[in-house]
Amino acid sequence: MYLFLLLLFSQVPAQKLLIPMDLSQTDHLKAYGVAYWALEHGGTVEWLLNYRGGSFLTEERDDIKRICLIRGVSYEVVDASQVAEIYSAVESSNMEVVRLEKAPTIAVFVPPTAEPWDDAVRMALEYAEIPYTTLWVKEVLEGQLENYDWLHLHHEDFTGQYGKFYVMYHNTPWYRERQRYYEETARGLGFHKVSEMLKAVAFKIREYVQEGGFLFAMCSATDTIDIALAAAKTDICDTIYDGDPPDPLAQGKLDFSLTFAFENFHIILDPYQYEFSDIDVQPYRGMGRGPEGDAFTLFDFSAKYDPVPTMLVQNHTQVVKGFLGQTSAFHRRFLKKSVIILGQVEGTDEVKYIHGNLGRGTFTFLAGHDPEDYRHLVGDPPTQLSLHKRSPGYRLILNNILFPAAEKKKLKT
Repeated sequence: MYLFLLLLFSQVPAQKLLIPMDLSQTDHLKAYGVAYWALEHGGTVEWLLNYRGGSFLTEERDDIKRICLIRGVSYEVVDASQVAEIYSAVESSNMEVVRLEKAPTIAVFVPPTAEPWDDAVRMALEYAEIPYTTLWVKEVLEGQLENYDWLHLHHEDFTGQYGKFYVMYHNTPWYRERQRYYEETARGLGFHKVSEMLKAVAFKIREYVQEGGFLFAMCSATDTIDIALAAAKTDICDTIYDGDPPDPLAQGKLDFSLTFAFENFHIILDPYQYEFSDIDVQPYRGMGRGPEGDAFTLFDFSAKYDPVPTMLVQNHTQVVKGFLGQTSAFHRRFLKKSVIILGQVEGTDEVKYIHGNLGRGTFTFLAGHDPEDYRHLVGDPPTQLSLHKRSPGYRLILNNILFPAAEKKKLKT
């Protein structure tokens, strides 16, 4: 240990900048943006997994300190001996140092039409001041995903059933405009149905992950992409959505080998039922138990042996208050054995946060719509993240944004 510390003293510069991520941090969400900014501007950033809530260590540079001050992010200047103490603490406990190599390129899948709801990831990116590009069907089908390290899906319905909002909203202007726009887009791209178009997009996204892409999804995108993939050889949309009835034998034609995370689930063909399948727990336990009743616990992983799931659960608390969505949580029994559970509701089979591999890439699904708005309804105003600077739920989103920046050898473990 003495020789180890001596070597560290000889290699580290006189001072470094520590961005703590425990309760001493004044703005956890913008801290991720500072780490991203440092990577964008040629800095080196080390993610100290399980050290003070997943803190960041970077060079002690005036420009980085200035960004911290402008954005209201706490930092500490640590000298060589303190840096050696940090490395020693990491080496001797359930912690790990992960070097972030580059600022990942980020894409968000979203239609260009105005939507009557908000995307928690876009709000997190904008609040943290992390740049991203929006793209939709045409760009995906043209192969543009290969230009991005990380892709986010949120409130999309890949089954082509328009979120199953028909009963409540089919007479509203936004619903009619959305359906018109989707149908025009499908025809313009040579598809007979919106469901066929979105199924093609789902397979393009699957291919993107297989080739090494990082996929993060929330809300209805988590289960509808798997439902669309499983239904590759059948029609599950009723007449009110695509002009003809669904295949009455659709359930038996599902191919679960094509899905990311879920298998053996049952689709709901009733066009008037506001649910896609039995993956989601919400219909089976009412309208929710409140943020505390629906709180979920993050798993404690070994940072040295499981650095990837450890990165994804970095937080200043292990218990995160719950939040609903069109898909609020997943039944454990429908998860593939290869899927890693990152967070679950204790004492139930309700799983909130999962991760897995497909080919050379990865996928991470977080159920629910907005971590700081328990029951976000269509048309509700967007959450003001300046009022939730320490949000544990939004931290999970931002963990995913930095995850692709980690050195490749860590991502392969």
